[in-house]
Amino acid sequence: MEQASPLPFRKMNGLGNDFVVFDARRRPVAMGEARARAIADRRTGIGCDQVIVLEPSARADVAMRIWNNEGFEVESCGNATRCIADMLFDEKHATTATIDTKGGFLVAEKGGERLVTVDMGAPRFGWQDIPLSEKFQDTRYIELAVGPIGAPLIHSPSVVNVGNPHCIFWVADLDIVDLAKVGPMLEHHPLFPQRANITLARVDARDHATIRVWERGAGLTKACGTAACAVMAAGFRLRRLDPKATITLPGGDLHLAIRETDGHIIMTGPVAYEFDGVLPAHLAV
Repeated sequence: MEQASPLPFRKMNGLGNDFVVFDARRRPVAMGEARARAIADRRTGIGCDQVIVLEPSARADVAMRIWNNEGFEVESCGNATRCIADMLFDEKHATTATIDTKGGFLVAEKGGERLVTVDMGAPRFGWQDIPLSEKFQDTRYIELAVGPIGAPLIHSPSVVNVGNPHCIFWVADLDIVDLAKVGPMLEHHPLFPQRANITLARVDARDHATIRVWERGAGLTKACGTAACAVMAAGFRLRRLDPKATITLPGGDLHLAIRETDGHIIMTGPVAYEFDGVLPAHLAV
């Protein structure tokens, strides 16, 4: 499908988790698996972890659709939510913004210069909500392990849905397994019918955890906002973390809280603008 005129985009990132953003509120932008994958390719495309398309919404300032770099459309992205919210703050000359995603309705507030706070909603712990392909009464720990039988390297992860499915292995050593190797296997495990984001989480203190993430459809990432939210939700549920904690990712820190009144996850973190551009001709069809 040929474009009638040049298609502009904006490149942004949150803690190094980077996005190519298209505004389709006034002009439709055709996006699908093949095109998203081509745009996200770091050798022949623009290069990014996710492709974002903004569309009109009847109930929010904008609707946000998200494709991971392998072309897989997903429900939520915490770092992208902050980036889009910051764009809306500038656009609206406001300090609040609402964003409609497949993972839920999100409300963001300006937290400072290029700093955004997002209400990511309430976590879901039911096995059907994550979802899992088997019934587990207790999703604080499920039966899943990697390594020798009887002496697995990682095992008994927590699972939670924070707009998308997450599987969290609690570890003392973040290098205990090669996440680049075991991540794809676990992401596609039959237990996860919609696949899953895979996280290794080390609790350093009641108010601090360090994590590494294999992101569903994107691979190893410098930062995953929903993974940080998932670790906060599961860690608080297990009484491993206090209701306020800093989650450290390879790209930097996110500040998380569980709101006492409703159990919602509140995420605060930075955004960065990289550049604006126009889609090259070989990607514009």
